[in-house]
Amino acid sequence: MIMSIAPAAAQAPATGKRIALSFDDVPRQAGAFFTPDERTQRLIAALRAADVEQAAFFVTTGRLAEPDGAGGEERIAAYVAAGHVIANHSHNHTRLSQTEQGDYLDDLDRAAAWLAGRPGYRPWFRFPYLDEGARDKAKRDALREGLELRGLRNGYVTADGSDWHLERLTLDAKRAGQTMDMAALRKLYLQSQLSGVAYHEALSRRALGRVPPQMLLLHETDLAALFIADLVAELRADGWSIITADEAYADEELAAAMPDVPYSQGTLIGSMAWERGVRPPLSPIWMGTEMMTWQFEQRVLVGPKTD
Repeated sequence: MIMSIAPAAAQAPATGKRIALSFDDVPRQAGAFFTPDERTQRLIAALRAADVEQAAFFVTTGRLAEPDGAGGEERIAAYVAAGHVIANHSHNHTRLSQTEQGDYLDDLDRAAAWLAGRPGYRPWFRFPYLDEGARDKAKRDALREGLELRGLRNGYVTADGSDWHLERLTLDAKRAGQTMDMAALRKLYLQSQLSGVAYHEALSRRALGRVPPQMLLLHETDLAALFIADLVAELRADGWSIITADEAYADEELAAAMPDVPYSQGTLIGSMAWERGVRPPLSPIWMGTEMMTWQFEQRVLVGPKTD
C-alpha cells in the first residue's frame, strides 16, 4: 500500500538501512510532461523539499550536442549549485559488450575531459546499460584495469526498478495521443521502485549477511521530477535513511568487489550473490518490464484524447 507523503523533517531514525539516489543519462531527452529546463527546476525543488542533501548525476556528455541537450551545461551546473555531484557516464552511451575496448576507453576519456575540474565532479564511472562486458571476461578485466589506471572507480548500482521503461511507456502514450491517469501513474512508479529496493535489500541480506549502503539507479526523467519526493517519503516510512552518494560509495566491501561471474551486467549485489552461489528471492511482480507494461496499460491509460 502506498502511504501519504510525510513531511521532509519527519525522517525515519537511522537503522542500518541507508540508500543514496543517482540519476543517469544527464542531460536526458525531453519527457512526456516537461521541457528539459522545467524538469531540472522541478527535480531540484523536489529533492530540496524532500531534504535530500546530495544525489549523484551521471553525465553522458555526447547528449549535450543533441537538440534536447541544449542548455544542458547550465542544467548540470544547477544540480551542482543545489549541492549535488556529477560523474562520468561516457560520451556516447555505448555498450561495452558491443564496442572495442580501445574505442570504449577513448569514449569515456572524452567525457572525462569535459568533466575534469568542474565543481561537484567525482571520479566515478558508471557503465552505460550497466554493461561491464557481458560474457567477455577479457574485455571486462581490461576495463577494470583501465579505470584503475585513470584513477576512476566503478560507479556501481545496488538497486534498480527499471524507471527508464516506465518513462518509455509514457512517451509512447503521449505520441499516441492517449490520456494517462496521473494518480495511477504515481502509484505504479512508486510500487516499481520500492519493489526494486525491497528485492535488493533481501538479496543483500542473503549474499552479504547485511544491508550495505544502497545506490539506487534512477534516470533524469519527468517521472522523477513528479514523484521523487513521494518516493523518498515512502523509503523513509520503510525505515530507510537517505544518505549522500559519497557515503554510499564509502563502503569498503562494495568498493573492493570485482565479482567473477559468467555474465557481467546488472547490479553489483546481483553479481556478488551469483558469485557466492546465493539463490535470489522471488522477484516482486512490479520488477519485470513486461508486468510493468501490463499494469501501465490496465491502470494508467484511460483512452484517447477527447480535446
